[in-house]
Amino acid sequence: MQSIAELAGVSAMTVSRSLKNDTSVSQKTRDRVLDVVRRTGYVPDATARVFASGRSGFVAVLVPSINNSNFADTTRGMTRALEAAGLQILLGDTGYSIDREEQLISTLLQRRPEAIVLTGGAHTQATRQMLAGIETPIVETWDLPAEPLGHVVGFSNEVAGATMTRYLIERGYRRIGFIGGTTTQDTRGSERRSGYVRAIAEAGLPGPRVVDFGSPPVSMDQGGAALGKLLELWPDTDAIVCVSDISAYAVLMECHRRGIKVPQDLAIGGFGDFDVGRSAWPRLTTIAVDCVDIGAQTAKIVLDALEARSRGHRLSGTTVSIDLKLVIRETS
Repeated sequence: MQSIAELAGVSAMTVSRSLKNDTSVSQKTRDRVLDVVRRTGYVPDATARVFASGRSGFVAVLVPSINNSNFADTTRGMTRALEAAGLQILLGDTGYSIDREEQLISTLLQRRPEAIVLTGGAHTQATRQMLAGIETPIVETWDLPAEPLGHVVGFSNEVAGATMTRYLIERGYRRIGFIGGTTTQDTRGSERRSGYVRAIAEAGLPGPRVVDFGSPPVSMDQGGAALGKLLELWPDTDAIVCVSDISAYAVLMECHRRGIKVPQDLAIGGFGDFDVGRSAWPRLTTIAVDCVDIGAQTAKIVLDALEARSRGHRLSGTTVSIDLKLVIRETS
């Protein structure tokens, strides 16, 4: 910064104020400083800024998978509002592992994030202890945890599973199966399974017919293989609830390969309203969630919490419930 100051013919303090767009610096001086910055490729030391200001300027966001379009859309919804407020997102991929989440949180807390955004409400006890009582705003998304760590923006995955199952029952299907990943990692998927089980029991139907196949997220290869396993166990199955549209699409493609007519022989329902489900033929019946709105609502809570903290207050725990929408298409 001192070198920039000498090249621009100003003090180091003026360089600092110019980079922060301080109104005490004239536009002419600021333009001269920024021209030198551009020509030299100077990048301010963020670590030094943290020590000087007590602010890191970033929000830590942890998602189960960075190649899932739903979580990408949620992050996009956050980015718009946070960037407008001068904040950046530091993204972490937990790989559907709460132990991995614990490790990432431990590392991120050392960098003083302005806020922490988590996916889901299941965490290790060590994570809960680390986050208990800290002033940093915490938002849990994509779930409605019974014991939230702070703020919540989400929906009931159990209701999502029950909604799809009840719809298929109303359509006249009686031998309904469920395909999902192993339940020890994907807690949101296991809650959808619980919703399916509850709806089957409430309707007095035989079952449940559950196939847990592969580690989450269930891939297309795994989804196709899971259909074979389910039909081997229950060959008279007339409908399937899938944990996501990815597995539902895989089931649909396997039906095509086996000559199974959809929905005449087998109805299929998914979750997530992915592009692949809208583009398939027949198109997938699914449960849609406004992923971008989850991100936008999360960003609003983060900004409200930071504004309250700047005034010496603490924003009380906020819960925003996101609506689920049953989207009926040709697979049912």
